[in-house]
Amino acid sequence: MRVGWKGFQFSFVYNVQVPDAREFYGRPVVHTVEHRISQFYWTGLPRGPIPNVQVFPQSDAAERVRELLERHGIANGAPYAVLQPGARLATMRWPAAKFAEISRWLRDTHGIASVVNLSAQEESIAAQVRDEMRDSAVVPEGLGLRELIALVAGASLFVGNDSGPAHLAAATGRPAVVIYGSTNPAQWWPWGTEHRVVETGAQFRAVRGDKTVVESAPRRIEDVGVEEVRTACEELLSAKSCGSRPNHDT
Repeated sequence: MRVGWKGFQFSFVYNVQVPDAREFYGRPVVHTVEHRISQFYWTGLPRGPIPNVQVFPQSDAAERVRELLERHGIANGAPYAVLQPGARLATMRWPAAKFAEISRWLRDTHGIASVVNLSAQEESIAAQVRDEMRDSAVVPEGLGLRELIALVAGASLFVGNDSGPAHLAAATGRPAVVIYGSTNPAQWWPWGTEHRVVETGAQFRAVRGDKTVVESAPRRIEDVGVEEVRTACEELLSAKSCGSRPNHDT
């Protein structure tokens, strides 16, 4: 069986062609998890509730992260947040200066330290991030994937742009505040974990599959306010939100 999407370039090489979300689900926009699993449904997997995605930290990576945090003054068991200022496109990046304000607020109001993830692909913003965060957060050298998983898995909170680490937060069950610019939160909210979405109010047009394009945007991601993100963090940190359903409607 050679499974692929119907109507895409080179789809003729597949002998099982899976219809698009509009045809399969009856609506043009679905979460990416739903979109991907439709290939399995089309090839015989019984349809039913889709479980949470899960990733598990490995013990040696967790130990290296513990040692890294202790070197930077974060004791074993002390709460910390992971901040993700990077993202694939500039239109997906909330400003580093605003992340710095969040890190200071978490420290001063909640006693939560901040650890910033910067990948090797984020050299273009690394210097600015390190400068903005120099007095408020730990910015370690680029972590390997295994260490990043362990770091995120131990966090009390994830705050970041729509990015791979945001979905690691979901896969490790960490509460997450995710800020969206030019990507559609209806398709990319953190699947299966308690979260809050902060967005620009952009309107999207479905193209096909998991692709949408921005039709209109009342503001840029840079214009998202610090207070909006603080409010979202506060909701997740408060005892009132414990046990509530994941929120992907706001």
